[in-house]
Amino acid sequence: MEQEEQVVLQELVGRITVYTITGCLHCLRAKAQLTNMGLPFVEVNIKDNAELRQQVMDLTGRRTVPLIFFNNKFIGGNDDFQKLSQEELDKLIELVKHEAAPPDAPPLPEQEIVEEEEPKEELKSERDEFADLIVEFKHSGNIGNHWSCLKLHHNTFTGKKLIAWLVNNKNLDKPAAIEMAKDLINRKFLNPLSEKGFEDNDTLYRLVEHDSASALNSGATAEFRAVSASRHSEVMRDLILKLFSEHITPDGKFVDYKSMVGSPTFEEYCQLAIQLQRLKFDDLSRNEKLAFFINVYNALVIHGNIKYKPPKNMWQRYKFFNSASYVIGGEVFTLQDIENGVLRGNQKGIAQVTKPFSKGDPRLKAALEEVEPLIHFALNCGVLSCPAIKTYSAKDIDQQLKISAEAFLDGADGCQVDVAKKEVRLSQIFKWYKIDFGGTDEKLLKWVFEHLQDSPKKKALKELLNHGTIKVGYLPYDWSTNSKD
Repeated sequence: MEQEEQVVLQELVGRITVYTITGCLHCLRAKAQLTNMGLPFVEVNIKDNAELRQQVMDLTGRRTVPLIFFNNKFIGGNDDFQKLSQEELDKLIELVKHEAAPPDAPPLPEQEIVEEEEPKEELKSERDEFADLIVEFKHSGNIGNHWSCLKLHHNTFTGKKLIAWLVNNKNLDKPAAIEMAKDLINRKFLNPLSEKGFEDNDTLYRLVEHDSASALNSGATAEFRAVSASRHSEVMRDLILKLFSEHITPDGKFVDYKSMVGSPTFEEYCQLAIQLQRLKFDDLSRNEKLAFFINVYNALVIHGNIKYKPPKNMWQRYKFFNSASYVIGGEVFTLQDIENGVLRGNQKGIAQVTKPFSKGDPRLKAALEEVEPLIHFALNCGVLSCPAIKTYSAKDIDQQLKISAEAFLDGADGCQVDVAKKEVRLSQIFKWYKIDFGGTDEKLLKWVFEHLQDSPKKKALKELLNHGTIKVGYLPYDWSTNSKD
């Protein structure tokens, strides 16, 4: 579809309906195109309306958004809309311009649901009873630099210094002070530099907030009692959606990272990130791990782009993914750790010679038992060829991941099928992580076929699969940053 001049329509007799989900880039692009053409439309966000979402999906046979209707005529998604010829588009415009939407036009929710703002979930947690103690100790002058095993350790203190401070300043006897120190370790306020528990001697310790000076959520005390990772992830999910809705360009292609810096929403997000320091991850279910760590990964990319600026070459990208990190549950997780250590079941990533987590690493408790291939269509590393930015919840994680895979494969950047050349061209993601999709071309193509939604592309691939050898090629990967500047 080529639209050289803006179409100006004051009103429509009929109705253009666009079903969307918050944070969907394809939805933003479709809406931007309609707006540029001067076509008014009714947007229906089906994110939290399960009944309406199911109605629309039953009507269209699709699970991905946007879903675009001109009166009762289903156009398809954003790609289908963008590919309309000028003749096809003109007919549709004439339809909604002169004919009212018929009774079998797609359903709309009740008016109050359309106008209602999504309620913002708050993360309510009590202030930890030891928070003031930690803040006081942090400024007591007992934290400094100490030598151990010929290495200088910054922001550390000895066990006996902590005990002496507790005895002298908190009116505790020594046994009670030692028990309190052990409790501080259990509550993830401080970590031993060794693998031992607490000892009243020269063993070195460090506050969790000082454990990694480079971690983007370090340097401040997590003062509230730890809540479940699943609950924390849900709130983080909604906050990131709000942040993106405020700072994504109208066409959905770019993120204005610079404007995020002074945003109250971003400040609120940073405060939320601090609480990750003491959040427990070792008792999460598979679904909770998937939703939590996918959301944290995508949020950390955003935070890293704001803090460090988006990487522009291969070396900068390697450094970025191995340095951008959060302290989670007292342990440091980089982007590489989250993707390959947690979500790929502790498998070596690109250019890695060893697994992210060695035997005995406490972060192994966070790793999935086996790789989940669908995570590759949920992680957004901040460049144009990445899958769309979305967020996930533990309750519906498998369906959400399948929908993300379908949407990615449906686009030209994910999969192209050429029946005449007997060739299938796929995103480089399938080349880099081929082992996750079966390891062979045959298994890879079978996986792709099973995860394509019903479409001409799937029919074309089925035709190729039924008629012999298929050449598998890979599409160029656009490493251009999704930063606005």
